[in-house]
Amino acid sequence: MNNFRVSELDWLRVILILAVFLHHALMPFNGDEWHIMNAESSKLLDDVMVYFEQFRLPTLFFIAGVGSVLLLRKVYPSQFLRDKFFRLFIPLLVGVLLVVPPQNYIEDIDQYGSFLQAFPQLTLKFDSNHLWFIEYLVFFSLLAVPFYFFLRSQWSSSFKGFVEWLSDTSSGLFGLVLVLIVIRVGLKLYFPDNGHGIGNLSSTLFYLYFFFVGMFFIQSRKIWASLKKYRKVNFVWLLVSSLIFYACYYSPDLSEYLSLQARWSIWWFVGCLVAWSALLTLLGYAQHHLASTPKWLKFSNELIYPFYIFHQTVIVVLGYFVISLSMSLTYKAMVLAVGSFLITTAICLLVVYPFNVTRRLFGLKSRRSNVIDNIACNKTIHGTVR
Repeated sequence: MNNFRVSELDWLRVILILAVFLHHALMPFNGDEWHIMNAESSKLLDDVMVYFEQFRLPTLFFIAGVGSVLLLRKVYPSQFLRDKFFRLFIPLLVGVLLVVPPQNYIEDIDQYGSFLQAFPQLTLKFDSNHLWFIEYLVFFSLLAVPFYFFLRSQWSSSFKGFVEWLSDTSSGLFGLVLVLIVIRVGLKLYFPDNGHGIGNLSSTLFYLYFFFVGMFFIQSRKIWASLKKYRKVNFVWLLVSSLIFYACYYSPDLSEYLSLQARWSIWWFVGCLVAWSALLTLLGYAQHHLASTPKWLKFSNELIYPFYIFHQTVIVVLGYFVISLSMSLTYKAMVLAVGSFLITTAICLLVVYPFNVTRRLFGLKSRRSNVIDNIACNKTIHGTVR
């Protein structure tokens, strides 16, 4: 599958990060503990949000795995790692030092004087906060190189053949959820924390599985085609998984019959079912309906990265003032969502996009590099067509 653009993943990347943005914009109103919380909350909102939490980020890690393979096919491993250093590690470092501190300040604003006075102390916390996603990608990128060469070696041929054989059956790929369940449920027994530190293996290996599966699936046309072919079957699995999920979510108190550990294990189990079936369904229907990448989507794909870096800080800072307004929860949520979207977009367009310095600091290539890459890409495409 060389020299092609996976258009469906361009769409999914933008859609899912916008979904992450909306999730964070609604967090102050769902009753969970977050950086800022509105006095009034909506249980229904929380009931809906908890479902989409199961598969947004796993799917984004899958897409990142695919992107790693596509880049490794074009460049040497040393160039791949250099690219990830500048496009992942540098934005992570800049984000931790400059973007995250305002969130921490707002969260504990009563403990500080002015923001400028508190800034050095906040910076030295080195808190990745919502940028843990990028932190994981830095680590996963180091593993991507040896895994890529393993997938291209003879050692992986029998495993590849087995998965391709599974993909010939309508529910074969869904069966791979069993591996995910073993990883998630098994490791949660030893790492029950919900934190996103690299050392929390129940979280790290859960997302690494999606990343590696993305690297693996994109290597086989047969597997990729089966996602589209059996999309309706996978959608049925998603419906069944969703019913089981909400049956568990709304179940009566079972503490008299099941231990706390058993109840949590069931929860992680059904979460795996939803995460995996949603991934397969999204990939299949995206292939079927989102087969092209218009120019505006290419532009959005470029800006969606700095948008992700800035969005939560904007939401927290703006939300601190919005939740104090005298209006209903619905109007506050609308004001925060629209306002933070416009401000974050403005930062990306006016501060990050035009200048090479800020572009490099927040993970974008310099404007000259983009022009050269586009010319090279066009030559590759024309050469392939001829």
